[in-house]
Amino acid sequence: MFSKTTALSLALCSVAALPALAGEQISIVGSSTVFPFATTVAEHFGKNTDFATPVVEATGTGGGFKLFCAGAGPDTPDFATASRRIKGSEVATCAENGVDEITEIKIGYDGIVIANSRAAQPMQLTLRDLYVALARDLPDGQGGTMPNPNRTWADVNPDLPALRIEVMGPPPTSGTRDAFAELALEGGCTTFEEIRALKARDEQAYRVLCQTIREDGAWIEAGENDNLIVQKLVANPDALGVFGFSFLEENSDRIQGATVDGVAPEFDAIADGTYPVSRSLYLYVKNAHVGAVPGMRAFIAEFTDEDTWGDYGYLTDKGLIPMGEDERAQFAQDARALKPLEM
Repeated sequence: MFSKTTALSLALCSVAALPALAGEQISIVGSSTVFPFATTVAEHFGKNTDFATPVVEATGTGGGFKLFCAGAGPDTPDFATASRRIKGSEVATCAENGVDEITEIKIGYDGIVIANSRAAQPMQLTLRDLYVALARDLPDGQGGTMPNPNRTWADVNPDLPALRIEVMGPPPTSGTRDAFAELALEGGCTTFEEIRALKARDEQAYRVLCQTIREDGAWIEAGENDNLIVQKLVANPDALGVFGFSFLEENSDRIQGATVDGVAPEFDAIADGTYPVSRSLYLYVKNAHVGAVPGMRAFIAEFTDEDTWGDYGYLTDKGLIPMGEDERAQFAQDARALKPLEM
């Protein structure tokens, strides 16, 4: 019987050439945001089928893709979850290592929340506030840039409290951090006319200026465990934290979400795109493993079932924002057909 610990020489073999791996557990790695959703599906799958419960690990989106794309074989993951779309460079790495056929499944939507303790004053922020508070460099008003001088929220905006800027969030391997930089920081960055002009002249310089988070202590890397951030917010009412909407839902008795541009992080606002820091969530399939690792097709069918990801599916109770009916139908069809990814 083969297992995930089969000799390394087998790890890079074509899995399609291997016999079915009886008793093999499905392996899923990736996003800490998607982790509670994937874990819930895995538990339902293990209880309601004859297959073993999949093993789900929260490695972060970037870390998950690194493992997923390392090769095909018993020692590599079967699925990767992500809180952003896979990058072209990651697809290229997959192909270089023999993972040349991947199916992309969008599973729903999520909002990135900026939250604090319910013992603290609710925060009303704008995208511009977030950029001015957390970007490494800011426009200096004279056509150049300067290191971010702001130390308190009142420095950022006199309407905000005079508390030290202290925001706990995920590390660079996290899709949540990537999405926060793109949606929140860049969204605020573009409110500066001189930066919009920079984008037309130098796209790379624009992205560095708009998406680079400061490293002087205002942003505190708190790892991939979003539950740990929640605990730290409760212990420190002056701090803010950045994580997915589902963790706000699960801990709404202890923490509260800030409004962003006047919109609260709520289910309907995320679903219709009104909340400005919303993003898509994904599941990626290593197609070469399907047929070799028992249960992969059945797991895909479970994840894309209406009772799972639909408007009244069990994942909505965990905080997943469902896609529209037509979009779900299309992704379910493509997933079950193992449609190859097109970038």
